[in-house]
Amino acid sequence: QVQLVESGGGLVQAGGSLRLSCAASGRTFSNYFMGWFRQAPGKEREFVAAISRSGDSTYYADSVKGRFTISRGNANNTVYLQMNSLKPEDTAVHYCAATVFMSRSNYNRGTAYDYWGQGTQVTVSS
Repeated sequence: QVQLVESGGGLVQAGGSLRLSCAASGRTFSNYFMGWFRQAPGKEREFVAAISRSGDSTYYADSVKGRFTISRGNANNTVYLQMNSLKPEDTAVHYCAATVFMSRSNYNRGTAYDYWGQGTQVTVSS
């Protein structure tokens, strides 16, 4: 089992940047495929980005491609989400998620992940 704790959320103006972090503890971090999801009020949870165990492969939702970058530091058990050119529609609670077993076609499905953090709020003002 792995425990996940997100940080780095906050209030930022449109066009600004934030860097989210997700610290993992409990098991060997490099065994886990990691993802970021978000949920806005009144909306369903949606996929944002994901990264393979080694960090060699990354995946993004079309809505964030070119603006967000996912990365991981297996030495410090942390996954990051660098968010640039933020828009008001990025406002949501952002969650990190982890799983050991991941097929290439399921990385954007929340049900494919076994462990979740508590979330961190990102608010983008216009």
